[in-house]
Amino acid sequence: MAVVRPIRLGPVDGLPGREAAEVPSEDEALDAYSRVVTRVAERLRASVASLRVTRRVPGGRRAQGAGSAIVMSADGLLLTSAHVVQAGDGGTAAFVDGREMDFEVVGTDVLSDLAVLRTGAADLAPAELGDADGLRVGQLVVAVGNPLGFAGSVTAGVVSALGRSLPTRAGTNTRIVENVIQTDVALNPGSSGGALADGSSRVVGVATAVAGFGLGLAVPVNDTTRRIIGALATEGRYRRAFLGIAGGPRPLPPRLADQVGRRGGVEVVQVVEGGPAARAGLRGEDLILDVDHIPVEDMGDLQRLMTGERIDREIEIRVFRGGETRSFLAVPTELS
Repeated sequence: MAVVRPIRLGPVDGLPGREAAEVPSEDEALDAYSRVVTRVAERLRASVASLRVTRRVPGGRRAQGAGSAIVMSADGLLLTSAHVVQAGDGGTAAFVDGREMDFEVVGTDVLSDLAVLRTGAADLAPAELGDADGLRVGQLVVAVGNPLGFAGSVTAGVVSALGRSLPTRAGTNTRIVENVIQTDVALNPGSSGGALADGSSRVVGVATAVAGFGLGLAVPVNDTTRRIIGALATEGRYRRAFLGIAGGPRPLPPRLADQVGRRGGVEVVQVVEGGPAARAGLRGEDLILDVDHIPVEDMGDLQRLMTGERIDREIEIRVFRGGETRSFLAVPTELS
């Protein structure tokens, strides 16, 4: 049988003998979800700036857009989305403490949708970068950004999917940003470039796009993006190797799959005329098995291997052609 506990009452409306239920303190009323979101907001609001992007024109500067940025270092380095600053060359960063300061663009990488900015500040509050590779579907995440011009705005939700892909384009070059984080966190205009954080206030993603009603995407913070961010901060660009093929995943013939111990490879569907792959002898319908003895099963695997270290260096590409495996030597150039 249920036990009914009496509620101790106090005076109500000044009437004698009438009492009201005790009201718990604000801290007691906050549930675990609210406490996490509140803690992340308190930690990160000072580490996210509101950007007003401008471009220098004759006679002054012209507004080019707005967005958000994440403080990476106390001496003024900020991280944002490349598309936020692509149309400008500088602007103003505003913080929740009321400070505003000019920033300049240090480097952008459109193919990863990341950019690094610099301000003249020396006492900013840097955010801690986490690792998106450890996220799980259903995990709580918190976005801090600048939607609709309101600096330091906070929204929360969960990771709704992982492993999404985001196509990017720079001129004639296209690339797939892999392992993009999909969330149900509300992302509005101006949120791009803002922080997506886990429950420990570590930034695991950079808000990049609204995929539809109730769906937001963020570029993951992981080893790959850390390398890109580091290169942008020190060199102003991120160098990629160019092989000159278009391809897609294809299952291996059963006998070959048993021989190499995996089920897929990359089928070459187009070879750029005069490019490194063409000069090496690769052609359409070749099935790439590995590069420098590193297995590749899809274009993402191949894309990850085309780093700056392989520019102008001979690499070995093993392919399956005409019922047999063959090796070719190619020298990737730099992707312009």
